[in-house]
Amino acid sequence: MDIGTLVGVLLGLSMILGSILLGGGASAFIHIPSMAITLGGTAAALLITYPLAKVKAVFAVTKKILNAGNLDMTPWYQTLTGMATVARRDGLLALEAEVEKIEDEFLRKGIQMMIDGSSPEVLQAVLEQEIVNLEERHSIGHGIYKSMGTYAPAFGMIGTLMGLVQMLRNLNDPSQIGGGMAVALLTTFYGAFFANLFCIPIQGKLEQRTNEEVALKRMLLCGILSIHAGDSPRVVGDKLLVFFGPADRVNLTK
Repeated sequence: MDIGTLVGVLLGLSMILGSILLGGGASAFIHIPSMAITLGGTAAALLITYPLAKVKAVFAVTKKILNAGNLDMTPWYQTLTGMATVARRDGLLALEAEVEKIEDEFLRKGIQMMIDGSSPEVLQAVLEQEIVNLEERHSIGHGIYKSMGTYAPAFGMIGTLMGLVQMLRNLNDPSQIGGGMAVALLTTFYGAFFANLFCIPIQGKLEQRTNEEVALKRMLLCGILSIHAGDSPRVVGDKLLVFFGPADRVNLTK
């Protein structure tokens, strides 16, 4: 797992659980009906909002993204400048031997279209649409986690209202007041806990990864178009450097 994600989750859990234990024990915070209302209600609302297939796909992709760490664009800079050297020396058709070695589908498609003689306009239009499609696919994942971050506190509030109703109905029986109060307070706690430690942060992580992938795709597109235009490897490298921060630029130009 990405070290930042792991540290954040462990830190959040340790602070919350530590506070609970120091405050008198965890048993007071374990209430199955409250968990069922909050988590079950959130899951039900999510399945009403999104098709099951999309929910399953997003969770599968989320696991890969959280385990992947930060996206490093440096190797792709080196790949593109290397291709620019080959194309400048031997022509665009010489890149055909490199196509099968390319792991990234977006770059492989762009290089193959260039070899096949596609015009720069067609090449740019197709790859730009690929980027748009990527953003649209990823937006579904962002929306799912955003929805869970909204639904969890909302169902926590529903549980609070249910607990208050139970408590008010049994004011004459003091033994029933504690159970009602537990549902009333713990559902709100569970909803806020689940939304703010998991759903909203994961949404932010996915949005950051989407921005990184889009930046990478735009860098690859820039490099492909520059190679297609017959630019020298130095010019291709200069165009690609705009996608890096100052520290990375210094390292790449050494």
